[in-house]
Amino acid sequence: MRDEFLLDPEVTFLNHGSFGACPREVLDELHRWQREMERNPVEFLGRRSAGLLAASRALLAATLGTSPENLVYVPNATTGVNIVARSLALRPGDEVLATDHEYGACDATWQQVCAQRGANYRRAEIPLPFEREHFVDRLLAAVTPRTKLIFASHVTSATALIFPIAELCRRARDKGVMTLIDGAHAPGQIDLDLDTIGADFYTGNCHKWMCAPKGAGFLHAQPRHHAGLDAPVVSWGYVAGNAGHTGFDAYTGRTPLERRLQWQGTRDIAAWLAVPAAIDFQARHDWPALRRRCHELARETLHRLASRHGLAPMSRDDDYAQMVAIPVPHQDAEALRVRLFDESRIEIPVTQHGGRTFVRLSVQGYNGRDDLERLLAAPALR
Repeated sequence: MRDEFLLDPEVTFLNHGSFGACPREVLDELHRWQREMERNPVEFLGRRSAGLLAASRALLAATLGTSPENLVYVPNATTGVNIVARSLALRPGDEVLATDHEYGACDATWQQVCAQRGANYRRAEIPLPFEREHFVDRLLAAVTPRTKLIFASHVTSATALIFPIAELCRRARDKGVMTLIDGAHAPGQIDLDLDTIGADFYTGNCHKWMCAPKGAGFLHAQPRHHAGLDAPVVSWGYVAGNAGHTGFDAYTGRTPLERRLQWQGTRDIAAWLAVPAAIDFQARHDWPALRRRCHELARETLHRLASRHGLAPMSRDDDYAQMVAIPVPHQDAEALRVRLFDESRIEIPVTQHGGRTFVRLSVQGYNGRDDLERLLAAPALR
């Protein structure tokens, strides 16, 4: 599958998790939509975009196991987290509870928002090695009467762990606590059924493991929360009646969620319109089988590299998917990353958590066993 992507053949690319990689044919679809827009930008953005986005969103919603009315496109999962965080009615003394495995940019979001509102942002420790059966109990044990929302990743960034989110959301709901799930790494890497998961809010990326163009993400919200969500930029969707421009129906949308979040000024929507092409690409290439192959390659590499250094994996093999954090001797993470690239032309992140250092391996359809053998042979990891 390497020929389906534009990746540099001189680089062993094992970092799909950071920004993804887009197939040639999906990029062609992105550019087709951009050219279509430029034929008549007024017609495309002002009169056609609402219908085009609705059609794209309908296919995405079906893929994610939900209704398109509860879904809106955003540029990325970080934007989705910011929308919820800045819309949440936090008062002095309220709490937002997270795990200590959350993505740094989203931690920063909650720290700022809570500081502005006089609320508290607390992180519960989820120790390593990871014990899935104790995860929900440990996190809910940290809930207090002040806890308004639990924020947790579906697949963590630094440690690549799959958290049991459906159980967390169900039990949090029983306690009357809202949930926001950061699914940045989930779509395309693991099966998703958002209605079954039942989170109050779920945000994810299509441009990572779903292989859509950069800038394609989504925010899913339960209907009871739609009216309470505010866009980062106030635009025509907030104007009662109509947008004030005859014929510019795309500015308004049909629901409160669309009206507020769909249009935030002029922007290129081509990445969102190309999401169906990414979904089709994966369907035609039997993605479930491909994911199983990638997981097996990741599993083999984890055990070979960890055992070389006498280090035990930090989780069971079913606690990760195509992305896995492989323990290596504790060291300067950035120095190791640079050495792997400079000496071996291997693009792979090196992460740290809880005083440990990990090489975070991503295995995607364009990777073969030869890529992983190059990683195992790298002098920096001997």
